[in-house]
Amino acid sequence: MSDVRESPLLSPELLAQLERLELVTRKVFRGRMKGERRSKRKGQSVEFADFRNYVAGDDLRQLDWNLYARLDKLIIKLFTEEEDLHFYTLIDASMSMDFGEPTKLEYAKQLAAALGFIGLVRADRVRIETLGQGPGERSPILRGRASMWRLLQHVSAIQPDETTSLSEGVKNFCLRNRGRGVVVFISDLMDKAGYESALRYFVSHQVDCFVIQVLSQEELEPDVKGDLKLVDCEDADVAEITVSAPLLSRYQQTLNAFTQGAQEFCTRRGMHYMLANNRMPVEELIARHLRRRGLVR
Repeated sequence: MSDVRESPLLSPELLAQLERLELVTRKVFRGRMKGERRSKRKGQSVEFADFRNYVAGDDLRQLDWNLYARLDKLIIKLFTEEEDLHFYTLIDASMSMDFGEPTKLEYAKQLAAALGFIGLVRADRVRIETLGQGPGERSPILRGRASMWRLLQHVSAIQPDETTSLSEGVKNFCLRNRGRGVVVFISDLMDKAGYESALRYFVSHQVDCFVIQVLSQEELEPDVKGDLKLVDCEDADVAEITVSAPLLSRYQQTLNAFTQGAQEFCTRRGMHYMLANNRMPVEELIARHLRRRGLVR
């Protein structure tokens, strides 16, 4: 645990706040192992949940014989079942994420590590991947507090050097991971081909998806002026511009339309969307905004 508390990704103060949280989902997924969360399904446990009438095929061991003696009816006792949650984080590690202070990728890595820690504390199955992984490449599945150092090593090693498109990266992720669960996709959503086809793969994969668009303060409120030569960090495309007040106004309108369009696209398809500033503390993002959206409690 000493390695965890010395990690630059997760401070001791942040860990103390994360300890009290739990990942949740709106959907019911069948976990592979017993966990620490209450399932919406009913199963075998020591905690009573409810009664229902017996139907042919039910386990006779679950009959309440005391009620049968009193009511002359066959009644089944139901118990709260505990199960693990499949929790995935998919990080966009393209060159466009290597911008800002801290960079959008560093912010994404800290957020992924924080959410992964919450999952490990609650015995969930945690997997963190990047867009650049091929369909045959898999990141380790982590479970339990003892896996925390492996999670931090894995996340810390992620570098901004991937050239995979959003659509191809999400498609490969869905091919690699057949298990259903919660997926948190962290990206700036910047792709000249658009983000729509990529997000549609999550819809067809039937996961509980949270899209967190991370933009830097410099992108949200650019402080530039004069004649500039802009070079695309991913394909080296060059554009020469003269920054003026009308140009900055058009930029803000375009940016607002871009983020609002992404939010509407996600909402219409049952996905959660959130815009995050790289200057927003991760603990505030999780404890306030992601709790409000139902990812943690």
